[in-house]
Amino acid sequence: MNEGEWERRYNESPCGLLSSTAEGTILEANATLLEWMGYGLDELVGRPFTSLLEPGSKLFYATRHLPVLHLQGRVDQVALTMVTADGMPMPVLVNSVLIPEGASAVVRTAVFDATERLEYERELVNARRSAESSESRVRILQDVSSTFGLSANDEDVVESFAEIAREAFAATHASVLLYDEAGELHLAAGTNPLWGNVAPVETLRRSPVEIVVTVDDADTDYPDLAAGLRAARLDALSIMPLSTESEQLGILVCLFSRQRDFDAQFFELQRALGRQASQTLVRVRLQRQLSHMALHDQLTGLANRQLLLQSIDAAIADAERSGDALSLVFLDIDGFKAVNDRLGHAAGDAVLREVAERLRNAVRADDILGRMGGDEFVVICPTADARSAASIAERLRSFSRHQIEAGPEPLWVSASIGVATYSPEVDGRPSPQELLIRADAAMYESKGSGKDNVSHEQLHPPTLEHS
Repeated sequence: MNEGEWERRYNESPCGLLSSTAEGTILEANATLLEWMGYGLDELVGRPFTSLLEPGSKLFYATRHLPVLHLQGRVDQVALTMVTADGMPMPVLVNSVLIPEGASAVVRTAVFDATERLEYERELVNARRSAESSESRVRILQDVSSTFGLSANDEDVVESFAEIAREAFAATHASVLLYDEAGELHLAAGTNPLWGNVAPVETLRRSPVEIVVTVDDADTDYPDLAAGLRAARLDALSIMPLSTESEQLGILVCLFSRQRDFDAQFFELQRALGRQASQTLVRVRLQRQLSHMALHDQLTGLANRQLLLQSIDAAIADAERSGDALSLVFLDIDGFKAVNDRLGHAAGDAVLREVAERLRNAVRADDILGRMGGDEFVVICPTADARSAASIAERLRSFSRHQIEAGPEPLWVSASIGVATYSPEVDGRPSPQELLIRADAAMYESKGSGKDNVSHEQLHPPTLEHS
C-alpha cells in the first residue's frame, strides 16, 4: 500500500483515530475525528486529550485510563463522553495502545461513536416492553451485547450471531454470509441447505432492507428458489442485510420449515440484532487493524522493532530447544542519507519501500523480515548455520543491488550486511539485544571494508554470563 492510499484509509476510517504522547498531548488526528468534533487539525495538535472530555470523563481518564494503559500497554472499550466544538456531548468508546518509540512512547487511540449504541440500548428497552409475549426473544436481546462483547474476531461474531438468530427466530437454519475482498458472498457461519444448490438471487442478496420470501411467493418470481426450498422441506426464508452507513458487510439468512407469521416484532428483532452484529464486526476489524499497526512499520508493512525483538526472543528459545543454529542478518542501505538529502524524503521513502519488497522476494519462507528503523532491516533466519546464513546474506545483497526508479533520475543502491549466528551446542544463550548488537557490529565491519559486502560474526565461545 502506498503512502497516499494509507493516508486516505487513515482519514476515511469509520472511527476516529488519534496519536498522543504518553502524557496525553495530541500529536495527530484523522479526518473522521475532526469532523465529529468540529475542530481543525491545528486546533487539536498540542492540546491535552482531556480538554476534549466532559468533567466526569476527564477524571476517569486521568485516574483510571492512563494508569491502566501505562501498566498493561493497552485499554479496550472504555466509555467516555467527549465535548464537541459547539459544546454538545458525544458518547464514545475508546481503545488505546501504548507503543514504545525509543526513549519515549506514543499512544494510538481509536474512538468509536457510541451514539447509535445508546439509541440501540433504548430500542432494546422498547423491544422488551413490546415483546412480553415472547420471553425467549427478550432473553436473547438481553444477552446479545455481552455475547458479542466477548467476540475477538470475525469468526466469533458471526458464529455467535448465527446461533443467536436461529434461537431467537425459532428458525430451522440460520447462516451468515459475508462479502470478501472481491465483493463475493461466502458462507461464514451457520447452516444453509440452499448454499451451493440454488443459484444466487442478487436482487434478494442486495436488498437494503430485511425481506421475507415464502415458497408460494417464490413460485412466480423466483422459481429456482421455490424448487430449492421445497427440496429442502422449507417453507420460507428471511434475509437481513448486515451493513454500516457506507458499506454492506453481508447478510443473515434464516430458513423456516413451518409456516409462521412474520410480524412487527420479528422485523424489530432482526433489525436490532443485525445492527448489533454489524457494529461489532466493524469494531473487531478495526481492533485487528490497530493491533497490526502497533507491531508493523507503516511505510513498508514489515515487522517493526517491537515485533522483531519479540520474534528474536522466540527464535532463540526455539533454537535452544531444538539445538538448531539461528542466524540474524542486519542490513543497512549504503548512501541512503545522500538520497534523502539530494532528492528529498519522498524519494527516500520510495527507496525503502522498493528495498523492502526486494528483500521479501529474497528471504526464505520461514524467515522473518523487519525494519528496525531508518534504513536498517533485519532478517531472522531459523535453522540457518553460518554457511546457510552467508548464502542468504549474499542473496539479500544481490537483490538489493539494482536500479530503483525513485524520482527524476534512476538510483543505484547497495547494502552493507552483517550476520551473527547462535549455535546452541557451543554458544551461551544470548538475549535478543545481544544478538542484534553482534549482527550490527558485523554490518559496520562491512561498512568499514568498502560497503556492499557481507561480514559474519559467530557467537562462540560465549563471552557473556546468562542466567
